[in-house]
Order: sequence, then C-alpha cells, then structure tokens
Amino acid sequence: MKKFNIRKVLDGLTAVSSSSSSSATAQPGTPKENDVVQETLQSEHFQLCKTVRHGFPYQPSSMAFDPVQKILAVGTQTGALRLFGRAGVECYCQHESGAAVIQLQFLINEGALVSALADDSIHLWNLRQKIPAILHSLKFSRERITYCHLPFQSKWLYIGTERGNIHIVNVESFTLSGYVIMWNKAIELSTKTHPGPVVHISDNPMDEGKLLIGFECGVVVLWDLKSKKADYRYNYDEAIHSVAWHHEGKQFVCSHSDGTLTTWNVRAPAKPAQIITPHGKQPKDGKKPEPCKPILKVEYKTTRAGDPFMVLSGGLSYDTVGRRACLTVMHGKSTAVLEMDYPIVDFLTLCETPYPNDFQEPYAVVVLLEKDLVVIDLGQIGYPIFENPYPLTVHESPVTCCEYFADCPAELIPALYSVGSRQKRQGYSKKEWPISGGNWGQGAQSYPEIIITGHADGSIKFWDASALMLQVLYKLKTAKVFERARGKEEKGGTDIVEEDPFAIQTLSWCPESRMLCVAGVSAHIIIYRFSKQEVNTDVLLEVRMQCEFSDVDSPDPGGEQTPTLPTSGASSSPQESEPPTQPSTGSNSSDGPRDNIPCLQVRSSTLKQSPGYQVELVIQLVWVSGEPPQQITSLAINSSYGLVVFGNSNGLAVVDYLQKTLLFNMGTSELYSPSEPYQRQPHSPRKARQPSGDIPVASCMSRISFLYTESVKKLRSSHFSKSCYFRDSSPLQYCFSPQIPKSPLNAKDNSFSRSRSSSVTSIDRESREAISSFHFCESFPRKADGLMNPSLLVGTTQGSVMMVALSLPPTGDQRLQQPVGISSCGTLVRLKGGILTMALLDAAGTLLPPSYEQWYDPNASDEEKEKNRRRRPASPPSSQEGQDSQYAVLCSEKQAKVVAMPSQTRVYKHNITETSFVLRADVVLMAGANCIACFCANGHIMTLSLPSLRPLLDVNYLPLTDMRIARTFCFSNLGQALYLTSPTEIQRITYSQETCDNLQEMLSELFTPVETPEAPNRGFFKGLFGGGAQSLDREDLFGETAAGKASRSLAQHIPGPGSMEGMKGAASGVVGDLARARIALDERGQKLGELEERTAAMMASAESFSKHAHDMMLKYKDKKWYQL
Repeated sequence: MKKFNIRKVLDGLTAVSSSSSSSATAQPGTPKENDVVQETLQSEHFQLCKTVRHGFPYQPSSMAFDPVQKILAVGTQTGALRLFGRAGVECYCQHESGAAVIQLQFLINEGALVSALADDSIHLWNLRQKIPAILHSLKFSRERITYCHLPFQSKWLYIGTERGNIHIVNVESFTLSGYVIMWNKAIELSTKTHPGPVVHISDNPMDEGKLLIGFECGVVVLWDLKSKKADYRYNYDEAIHSVAWHHEGKQFVCSHSDGTLTTWNVRAPAKPAQIITPHGKQPKDGKKPEPCKPILKVEYKTTRAGDPFMVLSGGLSYDTVGRRACLTVMHGKSTAVLEMDYPIVDFLTLCETPYPNDFQEPYAVVVLLEKDLVVIDLGQIGYPIFENPYPLTVHESPVTCCEYFADCPAELIPALYSVGSRQKRQGYSKKEWPISGGNWGQGAQSYPEIIITGHADGSIKFWDASALMLQVLYKLKTAKVFERARGKEEKGGTDIVEEDPFAIQTLSWCPESRMLCVAGVSAHIIIYRFSKQEVNTDVLLEVRMQCEFSDVDSPDPGGEQTPTLPTSGASSSPQESEPPTQPSTGSNSSDGPRDNIPCLQVRSSTLKQSPGYQVELVIQLVWVSGEPPQQITSLAINSSYGLVVFGNSNGLAVVDYLQKTLLFNMGTSELYSPSEPYQRQPHSPRKARQPSGDIPVASCMSRISFLYTESVKKLRSSHFSKSCYFRDSSPLQYCFSPQIPKSPLNAKDNSFSRSRSSSVTSIDRESREAISSFHFCESFPRKADGLMNPSLLVGTTQGSVMMVALSLPPTGDQRLQQPVGISSCGTLVRLKGGILTMALLDAAGTLLPPSYEQWYDPNASDEEKEKNRRRRPASPPSSQEGQDSQYAVLCSEKQAKVVAMPSQTRVYKHNITETSFVLRADVVLMAGANCIACFCANGHIMTLSLPSLRPLLDVNYLPLTDMRIARTFCFSNLGQALYLTSPTEIQRITYSQETCDNLQEMLSELFTPVETPEAPNRGFFKGLFGGGAQSLDREDLFGETAAGKASRSLAQHIPGPGSMEGMKGAASGVVGDLARARIALDERGQKLGELEERTAAMMASAESFSKHAHDMMLKYKDKKWYQL
C-alpha cells in the first residue's frame, strides 16, 4: 500500500490556490506558473528545530564539576542547564518548570547529573546521550529543599530541608528511604529554638558512617548513621554559610556571617581550635576583630608536598565600600586577594583526585561570576587565569545588532583569524584548559559560517560559527575614530543619546570584497576596508550632511555660507561645488540653537590602524536649528559601484566612497515621479519642526523600534546617525554641509504622509515616510527598458518600492575622475506595510546577487592591486523586446510580491499575515533553490517558494516576548537562523530537514568512557590497626528492608521522558538505530551473563550431586543387603 503523505497534499493545495489567486490578480498576459519556472523546493525540505546555544549562561545560580569526566555544569535562575567540556563541546537543556536551579551534583564518572530546583523538585539527567534527558524526577510537597549531598560512588542522595530534616533518596530508582534524620533528634534536647534550615551536609572523609550536618543558626552536628544519634555537637554564635573537611577527617572549617573562619577538631566540640578573620583588622589591645561581610563559601584542600590551600569568597571589611567582589586564596602564610569584574555566584576548587580521603592536590579554581566564568591556575606564581576557549564574551558590551552569513568565501575565516590573533591578551596561564571532557560531533556541515555582532560600546565582533561551534575571530573598535569627551562640559550637549554614543545600529557587509559599512546611534556612518598591513592615518576628512526642517534656507551661523550640492532628479556631480577652504564653524552657544554641529568629534590626532579593518570614510549628520539628526533606518554598500547609500525619515543620500563625495540626496516624497498615483498632498498642516524623538509609527516595524526604545533603555536605539572620514595625504580638512531640499508639496513638511487604511484619516496617521531598505542590482530602471543598467531599489515604511538609475563611469582612472550619474525613475510597485527585503531573480528563478569587486589589499603595491582586482562585470545582454527576463522579489511586513521586469507587471502576490506583521524577512538559498524566510511578531516562522510564493513552512515557534528577539533575529542560507534569546546567549535554529536529520551526528558528545582512578592506598600500618577510611553498607541502613517505606505524601515520583522506554520511543534515524542496537546488545549481553551464571550454578549443583552420590556409593559398597 502506498504511503499517504499529508505534506504533498498540502503542497498541491497551496500550489493550486497560489497559482489561481496569483493569476487572478496578475496583469493580463502573465504566463502561468508551470510555464515560467520549475520549482524544486517542497515541504519535505523544511523542518524547524533548535540546534545549539552559545554564550554565557544568563543569570547563573549554581555549578558542579565532574573531576573524572572533566565536565562543568552551570544552572541558571530560569531553570536552564549549560554543560561545558573541551572547546567546542557545549550542551543546553531546560527544566520545564523554569524554576531556578539551586544546586547541582554529578554522579561522578557515571554520565548522570542531579539537579535541585527552587520549586522543591530534584531531577536525574542522563548525560550519556547527545541531547540529555530527565530519567526521574521527585517533587517534594511538604518541605522546601535547601541543600543536597551525594557522596562519591554512592547511590544514596542526602537532601536537607528548610525544616532542618534530612531525607535520603535512592538515585537509581528515585525513591525515598524510610530513614529520616529529624532536626529535633540532631540538636540537643535542651535547645528551645529551631536550628533553622540545613545549609550543609557531608560525610566524614575517613568514615562514611559519620554525617556532618550544618544548621543555619550556627550549630554543627556529627551524626552517627548506624546508631541514629548525634556523636558531637559544635556550637558557635554566628550563622554558618559553608563547611569544609580536612581530608584526614579529623578537622573541619566553618565560614560564618561575621567574616570569621572557625576550625574545629572533631573530638573537641567545646570550642573551636582556631578562629580567624581573614580580612578583619586586628586590634592592638587583643579585643575581638571588627566584623566583616559574610564568608559565603570556603574550601579546604590539602597537598602532599606543602601547605594546604584555603579558598573563600566574601569576608571583606565593611569599610571597603564600592570594592569589587573578591576571591581569597590562603596558602601557608601568604594571602592573595583576587578581584573579580562581577559578583561571585559560586566557585569550585579542581583537584587531582575524586576521593575525599586522599590528599586533594588542588590545581585550579573555577569561579562562576554573574556575567563571566574565570578559571584560576593555582600552580603558578601570581595565580594567572586560563585563557577561556568558550564564546562567553557575546555580552561583553550589550549586543545592539546581529547578522549571519552562511556559506561565505572560504578564505575569509583564516584572514579574520590571522588579524584577530594579534589582538589576544597576554599573561594567561601556560597550561591547558582544565575543563577538557567530551568529544566533538562528526558534523556533515563543512561550509564556512560567520556571525557579526554590533555592540553598545561601538565594537563589532566577527565570529566563526562553522560546524555548530562559535569562536571569536576579530574585534573592531569603531569608537577609536572619535575623540572621547571626558566630562559633560566637553560634550557641549550635542549628544542625542545619554549613554553609549558609539553604539552600532546597523551594518552592511560584502563578504567577497570585505567592505564593511557601519551606522551608529549618533548619526554617524563609517566605511572600512580590510588590509593585512598596518597604516597610520594623519588627516581625517569629515563629510557632514544636514537636514533642514524650516522652509527658509539660512546661512551658516558661523558666518560662512553653507554650500548646497545639486540634488535634482538628474545626475549631479559634487565637483561642481567647491568646498570651503576652512572647516565651517557651527554654533553651540547657550544663546542660540545648536546648528551644523555633529554629535561626535572625529579624531584630529594620528590614528594608528592595525591590520584588519581600517577606516576609509566617515559621514556625519549634524544638528540643524536645534534639532538633532534623524534616525538612520537603512544602509547598503556596493563594492563594485563604489557607493554607499543610507536613508532615514527625511530621505536618502548616496555617497561615492572612491571619490569621497556626496552624490545625491533627496527627500522621500521627491523619489515619486510627478505622474505617480501614490503621491498626494497631506491633508493636515504640520508644525514647522518635528520633535527630536519623533519616530515613524506608520509601519509596524517602526512601532516596534519605538516601543523597544521606550521600554528598554539599555538598547539605546532611539536615534541614529552616520559619519564618514577618510585618509588624505593633503593637510587640508574641509566639510560638506549639504541641505536636503524641502518637499515641493508643502514647504513646511518634507515628509510624505499617507494612511495605511482607508478607514483611518491622514490627520490621525500622519507620519514621516522613512527609507526602510535598499538593494543594489543590475536591472531595468524604467518600464520597458531594453538594456540592463546598474540600479538601486528603494523601499519605504509606507510600502512603496522605487527605482533609482545609476550611471557609472568606466573603471580605472576615469572612475575616480568622472562623476556618477543618478536619477530617480519613480515607483515600481506598492505593498502593504513597510518594505523589509528585496531581491532579483533571473528568468530561470536563480538569484541574481548584487555585483561585487573581489577583495584586494588597499595598502599593497599598485601592481598587486591590479593583479588581484577584478573589474565590475559588464551589463548583461539586453532583453528581447516583449519578453521579461527578470523577477523582482519584494517582501513587506504584510505581503510578498513578485514583479516581472522590465514590463513591471505583477506576476505573483501572497498575503503573509493579516493579524500580525513580519519582523524579519530574507531571500535565502535552500537545497539548491531560493525561498523567502519570514519571522512574524506572533512567533510564526514561514518560508515561501520563489517565484510563485507558495507556502512551504509555517510553524508557531516563538511568540515575541522580548524586543531583543525582534532586533537580532536573522536568517541565512542553507536553512540557518539565529537570535539573541537572552542578553548573553545566541540561540541557533535550523529550518532545514536535512540538518534536523543529521543533528544527532553533528552534536558534541558529553560522556566518554574513562576509567575511575584507583582508590588511595591505605598503607600497611593503617590497614593493620584500622586507621584508614571506614566504609559503610548504606543499603543495609537505608534500604526498604531496614528503614521501611517513606511517607507517600512527602514527595511524588515522576518518571522522566529520558527513561529507557522514552529513549526507545524517541530514538529515530541512524543514531536511533545505533542506540537501539547498543541497548539490544546490552540487554543481550546481560541475558548472556545471566545464562552463564545459571549454567555455572547448574554445573556446581551437578558436581555437588556427583560428589554426594560417590560418597553414598563408597559408604554402602561393602555392606550386604541385610545390613542396609
């Protein structure tokens, strides 16, 4: 019987509906779908799933380490688990409840982990599978969990509670033992107050039958498990935070809330053997030292060859106000205080042996901070830190924008790594990273992937994201271009953002030419070239642009007339207007409004530019009549044309970065041709000047930007600006201050206002029409053009798509001398919602990427430049008359359209969403074909085929709960996507069925078979006189036979999805088959083992029977029958 496939039925239905609806609304004469392009993408090619999570665990709360497997686990306040091994081995899992992880305990070298949560549940995780799963859960209902302890090589877990009781759980079956240590039995009967919650549990390293219990009030009890009574009780006036044993089991140390450490001899409970205050000032008269802050944790580790180590956090003097958190390492007579950048959450001392009754030999300390993970080398003088191989610095400065490039040129990653390797800090420990467990996955993905993140401090980081890993390649600091104001007086009030004036707003990167263009929040744009050679830039040329709001052109207040560059629809050349010989001076006096003043001041001193990205040009928008520059909403660079284009709510500007000139600036409304039906007069009068915080609200995306700015101040994205500077051998510095012309429609308003709905009047919905996207291409700028020309597609927040024609001089010297012609060609098409992305396909449906120039080193010799430089390709052959040879793909917040070129007839149309809006859309390559990938505000991720716009995938994945997701979500080729799931973490997902199928093989493996180290040798005399470690048969004490059953109402057992049955049901594909085969082999081996045991028992029984029979025969051999 043929297998029924619902996906193919849906494909057929959507194809029919798409074709019928499209053809019904298309222009007359539009060819049908099957006659145009044969599409290969089907629903079977798509499936959505998470792949890996990178970055620092957000809001960490606990930590554990397996000293044999060498795996580190970190729990968070949101119920997440992050596991780390060697570089590139990472894993993320999540507790369904989302409760905070208060403690973690490894089953050392067993491939399992116990987690205790703030909702009083404990969970057993199986780490022997690539995606860890919960095997068992236990939910306490009557008591709150405060502390857990699992002795090495024990299956009995001690759980301390808020009431002061201790319960015992069998970790194999996750059932409670009937053995309970009640608080009123542990403390002295004469005590009238409750001792408080259990804050510590540990067994004596030399006697497993003795359990040390610490109560918050300051009482410590040594409990005899066999006799079920307290051997000793140790009392101190101050509350206890932690307890640590000496490995010989004769002493232990307590840390207290007054900053003291008390050392106790086990057999001397009357008073501490020693009391010290590590950071307290010792009075000369012998009085008690002044109290200090609580010592939150202490660890006591011994060495075979020298003094023991005592490591503690907290305990600083109260007079150290404002001092950062510190970790104190006491070794012998020396005390080292190590300052941390962030508050300490937890720390662990890594030791050579997992056995608590042996010399510990500590070699490192792992310190978990609120926003960092630090590992300190205890074996080197000065305690240097290890170089961290994990990508934990994503949040070093808050991420403000993100871009993802899959399948980029192969030589890019080595080039970025070579220049980035010179930026590494010095002074790290020379030893290998100690957290070295796990194995890398055998991934099938071999293509290079790069992630670029822009940050609030103006830095840009390039990351190697290949093969589901993440490694920082190179860091670029854009703030080095500008002078840093030391105080408010120096700033002069020109900042449009109070904090982070260098924050990155958006960027445009050409991987092939390695050109980079960056826009920042202070109305600045910087263009970078990539070079392997170091250069010094002596003179920076600043190009300024200003936008005039008033209807009268006013001269520059500094006394100089501001030159206005030609900005008509025809081609213009900046060379026609000579720049002033001196920089134009701006007004920033307290008497009048700020005018012609940039938000940032470009450096006037020599700028040393290291190998890597080097500044080519800077552009800056300036204040005009007291109004700050408007937000930059879109940006694009084209290396083949040598042009950068950017836009905001006033209009757009085109800059030639080869000639270092402004070519073209025009108000948004002027891009419409006079005959266009979309152009109409605003019906309501506007004020002459917009408030500085005015943000377009006509489009959904602009609304998101506004809400984000208001609700999350840290993003600092309410204003944007651009600036350019470049190297110049001449000593002359000058600036352009062109004024964007006013709209001819209304002298008091240079914006274009239009309702998005006929039911809403223009007076209610009036707003500026901002430029939302650009796309450079080789196309037909005007309707029925027969020849392709360099063009620019311009999309607006009102859904209009306009064409701009570019006329480029020949390459070579003429390109640097002759002007570039630019002319507006009017509107191509109109869509609902703001335009998000645009692309071009050829007649066969293949993507036509923008042309580019191959990378060459700008600082190399002229011969090398000419050798490596690839010229811009000539225009493609002309289109035959009456035939369309291109498709323009246009996607907005609400719908997608495909328009045939050059006839400009709409071929296909698809309404993506009616009730929500699209936040991000990209045209991506997938399984050898192209499609549109969309992420909607309602959480849906969708893909549409090209060119027919047939729906292929629609999954309700992630409801928009945080504006960070909207700001950072991006798609890339080959089914890859990512977003910032928290301020510190990048979540990568895939929408490719092939990647989902191979995910198990690509993921890293946490558990690797390792032999447990041998137990320490007891020695001859200790063995002879019984001085070694005393073992305990816990099964006899805690088992059901001896201790009985626990109360059913105390805790509820919940089988986890990761149990053996769940694993068998969930496993699929090749890895699932292997897992099932492995399970079957284990079961077969177990059965064979049982059979062998039964056979051996039968053989022993047979031998015994034979022996008894022989004895009987000998006994009665010589007796007569009547003697029997």
